[in-house]
Amino acid sequence: MPSPEDASKFDSKQVFTTGEAAEICKLSQQTIIRCFDTGRLQGFRVPGSRFRRIPREGLLRFMRENGIPFDRLDGGKRRVLVVDDDQEIIDLFVDVFSRDNRLDVKTALTGYDAGVITEQFKPDLMILDYMLPDINGNVVCKTVRENSELRGMMIIIVSGVVNQDEIEGLLEAGADEFIKKPFNIDQLLKRVHAMLEL
Repeated sequence: MPSPEDASKFDSKQVFTTGEAAEICKLSQQTIIRCFDTGRLQGFRVPGSRFRRIPREGLLRFMRENGIPFDRLDGGKRRVLVVDDDQEIIDLFVDVFSRDNRLDVKTALTGYDAGVITEQFKPDLMILDYMLPDINGNVVCKTVRENSELRGMMIIIVSGVVNQDEIEGLLEAGADEFIKKPFNIDQLLKRVHAMLEL
């Protein structure tokens, strides 16, 4: 495991050099450069130079796609956003997830708030109530899936009032899983761990 200093030095960085990306991914710099040059690792060249730079989201996507552990980035924490208009459910998720030091949890009560937080927080996983006061879950799914920066984010829809046709529609809109309310929080937590490969 890296020391806290190793992890924390990359915590707030948004753009990485190929050397830093190599250190984070535990790969050679030449491998990182090759992946960059072939388009497997998204980034940009510094104007007027040959230097390559890799935005945080591009690096995260590359790590996700190649099964590279996140332990040198964000202290290895995986980001979860819980979106539900029921404060008791929000409190339950926060209580359970905050006990797991591998998870960083944020919450939203509306679809609008979820959109704003998603842009800033870049969750690895969203747990999304289907019936929000301002928007339906399938609209949130479609919006997320249309954003290339969020392509790797997983979505679990939770709801107590959805029929089979609507479930299929949600999966088509981009949800990865559907879980019916009321749910068993321990089983849901196990599912979250499995999806995040914890």
